Amino acid sequence: MSTRLPTPRIEPLAEDELPEEARVNMGKGPTLNIFRTLAHHPGLAKRWLVFGNHVLGKSTLPARDREIAILRIGWLCRSAYEWGQHVVIGKQCGLDDDDVRRIAEGADAPGWSPLEQAVIRAADELHGDAFVTDETWAALAEHYDTQQLMDLVFAVGQYNLVSMALNSFGVQPEEGLPPLPELD
Repeated sequence: MSTRLPTPRIEPLAEDELPEEARVNMGKGPTLNIFRTLAHHPGLAKRWLVFGNHVLGKSTLPARDREIAILRIGWLCRSAYEWGQHVVIGKQCGLDDDDVRRIAEGADAPGWSPLEQAVIRAADELHGDAFVTDETWAALAEHYDTQQLMDLVFAVGQYNLVSMALNSFGVQPEEGLPPLPELD
């Protein structure tokens, strides 16, 4: 599946059009489409990045668990951009192709640990009801401290928000990113 929109509703700015305040370069190479799109609103982008950087880089969650949660919410939101970017990041954090496939299948796919099942269930519950059930919370609390529990809820919420923005703005994935999987 490609993005929900075949073309952007908000066209990403060209590199030479980026306002100084909005210049964000993730690693080497050109600025990602998400940042070139958000450059239309530099004040929003600047403030959002503070929170986004906490969730992605300063969270108390183990990186692999964080990426499982992000990929699950990206898949639930059918965000091709989010999925593709975080498959790449997830693999850098220890996920393999089987893990990525099983994230789309859900918590009941064979091979998940009890904690990984709980992380996926938490994302499902937050997406479906904006609430983590007592059973899932208890399963998470067997492995996570209070800050980690909080970081998990905020990670899912952050990437739900990002997925909504990416889908609605029509941000197109960069060339070569893994596509959003289709399940039978």
